Amino acid sequence: MSYDFEPTPRAAADRLEQLDPRAYAHSRNHLDGAVSGLSPYLTHGFLSVPDVASVMYHRHRLGVQHRFIFELGWREYFQHMHQHLGNEGLAQSLSPGVLPDEAYSQELPQDVRAGCTGVPVVDNAVRLLYETGYLHNHARLWLASYVVHLRKVHWRVGADWLYGHLLDGDIASNYMSWQWVAGTLGEKPYLFNAESIEQFAPESWYSRGTALDTSYEVLDILANNPATVSQASMSELAWSEPAVLSQPLPEHNLAWPSSQVIEGRDVWLVHPWHLADLPSDLPADVVVVAVIWREATQAHPWNQRRWNFVTQRMHALTDVCWFGTEAEIEQALSYAKCVHAVAHLRLPVWSSVRVQWRAAPRLFRDVDKLQNSFSKWWVQVNRNVRHLQQLVYPVARRG
Repeated sequence: MSYDFEPTPRAAADRLEQLDPRAYAHSRNHLDGAVSGLSPYLTHGFLSVPDVASVMYHRHRLGVQHRFIFELGWREYFQHMHQHLGNEGLAQSLSPGVLPDEAYSQELPQDVRAGCTGVPVVDNAVRLLYETGYLHNHARLWLASYVVHLRKVHWRVGADWLYGHLLDGDIASNYMSWQWVAGTLGEKPYLFNAESIEQFAPESWYSRGTALDTSYEVLDILANNPATVSQASMSELAWSEPAVLSQPLPEHNLAWPSSQVIEGRDVWLVHPWHLADLPSDLPADVVVVAVIWREATQAHPWNQRRWNFVTQRMHALTDVCWFGTEAEIEQALSYAKCVHAVAHLRLPVWSSVRVQWRAAPRLFRDVDKLQNSFSKWWVQVNRNVRHLQQLVYPVARRG
């Protein structure tokens, strides 16, 4: 898979066109498998899950139970959890884990950060993350499991670190995936060993002769023991961790929010989670404004690759690009005639801005009650759904 994620709708469309869902279903667990590479474009709204499902239906005639559609469902399930739990709820352990929260460290070990643990599967994952901003899902699970269960680092510490280096980092997907690994999502903890790595990874990732070279029974004992397990000595091949930034660099050319260009005008709001082409039905004199909120990037900083990705796309859509606090941006937007925007769970709540929200695109129906497992949610959203066409064309589903 190419790690060149150009921030354009054309690049997203090209990846979607090249996707072979049948090859995906057979090889998705392998690090060199036919994965889609669509996640940066889905996270940042170049494409939506309904967009992808529509192409899969029209081009490949996939069924709703196909493995690829199932995986799209996981993305929307995590959004379902975000909607019901909120930002604060996502950051809390949803159920008791293997050990009490206080048994886990609040610091990520330096040898993990430097990719020099001496465990090839871990070091390769860290280095690939730093080099590309992307990791195969299996590599993410392995990295998280090692950090939580062998190094005894709290899942949220690991999740925040990983998010800072991911180009496709989504708060809900990232936090819930780490909780699934940690066993705080109501599931058994996710464990892996050297033998399982050899089923799915290239030889350079094999980790015989390390702490992972043991049985699942021993790994379960280690996970339930508060003692930390690491290699006897650090590898000398340390890597420098790229900086994560809570605010843009001068080269990103983001201005302080100003009402001057929007006063009395309709505004189309571009934000980091919806970077798609502009809708065709906007008012003729609309002003396009792109914004990034300081509070969001202070809470969850990005590396420079992600800042570049987001701001490059914003500048392609408009010359009016702002970075400011929630209050500063709200004050500026309050002078607009009306602000039009696609809703997202990461957006702040405004009391003084006239907004016409467009619903966040979803493939599956909303479920009013929080479902505490994916399987329960999947049953709910697929009730009376026999064909993917019913989700691609919701009218057919309602009928």
